[in-house]
Amino acid sequence: MKSTRIRILIIGAAVLLAVAAAIAQGMHHGHGGGFDHMLGFFTRTLDLTTDQQAQAKAIWEKEKPAMEPLMKQMHQNRADMRALQASGPFDEVKTHALATQQAQTQIEMQVQHARIKSEMMQILTADQKAKLAQIEANLGARMHKHMSPPPEE
Repeated sequence: MKSTRIRILIIGAAVLLAVAAAIAQGMHHGHGGGFDHMLGFFTRTLDLTTDQQAQAKAIWEKEKPAMEPLMKQMHQNRADMRALQASGPFDEVKTHALATQQAQTQIEMQVQHARIKSEMMQILTADQKAKLAQIEANLGARMHKHMSPPPEE
Protein backbone atom coordinates (compact mmCIF):
# COMPACT_ATOMS: atom_id res chain seq x y z
CA MET A 1 0.00 0.00 0.00
CA LYS A 2 2.77 2.40 0.96
CA SER A 3 4.73 1.65 -2.24
CA THR A 4 1.55 2.33 -4.27
CA ARG A 5 1.23 5.77 -2.68
CA ILE A 6 4.88 6.47 -3.37
CA ARG A 7 4.44 5.42 -7.00
CA ILE A 8 1.40 7.67 -7.33
CA LEU A 9 3.38 10.58 -5.88
CA ILE A 10 6.25 9.87 -8.27
CA ILE A 11 3.86 9.70 -11.22
CA GLY A 12 2.22 12.95 -10.13
CA ALA A 13 5.60 14.62 -9.77
CA ALA A 14 6.64 13.36 -13.21
CA VAL A 15 3.47 14.75 -14.80
CA LEU A 16 3.94 18.04 -12.98
CA LEU A 17 7.55 18.30 -14.08
CA ALA A 18 6.59 17.57 -17.68
CA VAL A 19 3.99 20.34 -17.60
CA ALA A 20 6.40 22.69 -15.84
CA ALA A 21 9.10 21.91 -18.39
CA ALA A 22 6.72 22.69 -21.24
CA ILE A 23 5.75 25.97 -19.62
CA ALA A 24 9.38 26.79 -18.85
CA GLN A 25 10.42 26.06 -22.42
CA GLY A 26 7.86 28.57 -23.64
CA MET A 27 8.94 31.18 -21.09
CA HIS A 28 12.62 30.56 -21.88
CA HIS A 29 11.98 31.50 -25.49
CA GLY A 30 10.23 34.70 -24.48
CA HIS A 31 6.70 33.69 -25.43
CA GLY A 32 3.93 31.51 -24.11
CA GLY A 33 5.05 28.53 -26.23
CA GLY A 34 4.58 25.92 -23.51
CA PHE A 35 1.27 27.38 -22.44
CA ASP A 36 0.17 27.95 -26.04
CA HIS A 37 0.99 24.33 -26.86
CA MET A 38 -0.89 23.11 -23.79
CA LEU A 39 -3.85 25.40 -24.57
CA GLY A 40 -3.90 24.08 -28.14
CA PHE A 41 -3.97 20.51 -26.85
CA PHE A 42 -6.85 21.26 -24.47
CA THR A 43 -8.69 23.28 -27.10
CA ARG A 44 -8.57 20.33 -29.52
CA THR A 45 -9.08 17.57 -26.96
CA LEU A 46 -11.75 19.22 -24.84
CA ASP A 47 -13.24 21.36 -27.63
CA LEU A 48 -12.83 24.62 -25.70
CA THR A 49 -14.97 27.50 -26.88
CA THR A 50 -13.41 30.81 -27.87
CA ASP A 51 -14.66 32.24 -24.57
CA GLN A 52 -13.06 29.39 -22.60
CA GLN A 53 -9.78 29.91 -24.46
CA ALA A 54 -9.85 33.60 -23.57
CA GLN A 55 -10.57 32.76 -19.93
CA ALA A 56 -7.70 30.23 -19.87
CA LYS A 57 -5.33 32.85 -21.30
CA ALA A 58 -6.48 35.33 -18.66
CA ILE A 59 -5.83 32.78 -15.91
CA TRP A 60 -2.35 32.12 -17.31
CA GLU A 61 -1.54 35.85 -17.56
CA LYS A 62 -2.67 36.32 -13.95
CA GLU A 63 -0.60 33.38 -12.65
CA LYS A 64 2.45 33.75 -14.93
CA PRO A 65 4.26 36.28 -12.66
CA ALA A 66 4.24 33.70 -9.85
CA MET A 67 5.41 30.89 -12.15
CA GLU A 68 8.32 32.66 -13.84
CA PRO A 69 10.60 33.01 -10.78
CA LEU A 70 9.90 29.40 -9.82
CA MET A 71 10.84 28.20 -13.30
CA LYS A 72 14.00 30.29 -13.24
CA GLN A 73 14.89 28.88 -9.81
CA MET A 74 14.35 25.31 -11.00
CA HIS A 75 16.55 25.96 -14.03
CA GLN A 76 19.25 27.53 -11.84
CA ASN A 77 19.09 24.67 -9.32
CA ARG A 78 19.59 22.11 -12.10
CA ALA A 79 22.52 24.10 -13.51
CA ASP A 80 24.07 24.42 -10.05
CA MET A 81 23.68 20.67 -9.45
CA ARG A 82 25.31 19.83 -12.80
CA ALA A 83 28.18 22.20 -12.02
CA LEU A 84 28.62 20.69 -8.56
CA GLN A 85 28.65 17.16 -9.96
CA ALA A 86 31.30 18.11 -12.51
CA SER A 87 33.46 20.03 -10.02
CA GLY A 88 35.36 17.17 -8.49
CA PRO A 89 34.95 15.19 -5.29
CA PHE A 90 31.45 14.61 -4.01
CA ASP A 91 30.33 17.29 -1.55
CA GLU A 92 27.43 15.86 0.40
CA VAL A 93 26.63 19.08 2.27
CA LYS A 94 26.37 21.19 -0.90
CA THR A 95 24.51 18.42 -2.75
CA HIS A 96 22.02 18.11 0.11
CA ALA A 97 21.51 21.88 0.21
CA LEU A 98 20.86 22.06 -3.55
CA ALA A 99 18.54 19.05 -3.42
CA THR A 100 16.61 20.60 -0.53
CA GLN A 101 16.30 23.90 -2.39
CA GLN A 102 15.09 22.08 -5.52
CA ALA A 103 12.55 20.10 -3.49
CA GLN A 104 11.18 23.30 -1.94
CA THR A 105 10.93 24.91 -5.38
CA GLN A 106 9.10 21.83 -6.68
CA ILE A 107 6.66 22.04 -3.77
CA GLU A 108 5.93 25.67 -4.66
CA MET A 109 5.50 24.65 -8.31
CA GLN A 110 3.01 21.94 -7.30
CA VAL A 111 1.01 24.44 -5.26
CA GLN A 112 1.01 26.89 -8.16
CA HIS A 113 0.05 24.13 -10.60
CA ALA A 114 -2.84 23.09 -8.32
CA ARG A 115 -4.00 26.72 -8.16
CA ILE A 116 -3.95 27.06 -11.95
CA LYS A 117 -5.70 23.73 -12.47
CA SER A 118 -8.38 24.65 -9.95
CA GLU A 119 -9.01 27.91 -11.78
CA MET A 120 -9.01 26.14 -15.14
CA MET A 121 -11.49 23.53 -13.92
CA GLN A 122 -13.94 26.32 -13.12
CA ILE A 123 -14.23 27.27 -16.80
CA LEU A 124 -14.92 23.71 -18.03
CA THR A 125 -18.32 22.16 -18.55
CA ALA A 126 -19.25 18.93 -16.78
CA ASP A 127 -18.60 16.96 -19.99
CA GLN A 128 -15.19 18.59 -20.45
CA LYS A 129 -14.28 17.82 -16.82
CA ALA A 130 -15.28 14.18 -17.32
CA LYS A 131 -13.23 13.96 -20.51
CA LEU A 132 -10.21 15.53 -18.79
CA ALA A 133 -10.55 13.11 -15.86
CA GLN A 134 -10.52 10.22 -18.34
CA ILE A 135 -7.42 11.60 -20.10
CA GLU A 136 -5.63 11.98 -16.75
CA ALA A 137 -6.66 8.46 -15.69
CA ASN A 138 -5.36 7.01 -18.96
CA LEU A 139 -2.08 8.89 -18.58
CA GLY A 140 -1.71 7.73 -14.99
CA ALA A 141 -2.40 4.13 -16.01
CA ARG A 142 0.20 4.29 -18.80
CA MET A 143 2.77 5.80 -16.47
CA HIS A 144 1.97 3.26 -13.77
CA LYS A 145 2.41 0.43 -16.29
CA HIS A 146 5.82 1.76 -17.33
CA MET A 147 6.96 2.29 -13.74
CA SER A 148 5.72 -1.03 -12.37
CA PRO A 149 8.40 -3.58 -11.55
CA PRO A 150 8.55 -6.56 -13.91
CA PRO A 151 6.59 -9.59 -12.76
CA GLU A 152 8.57 -11.99 -10.61
CA GLU A 153 9.21 -15.37 -12.14
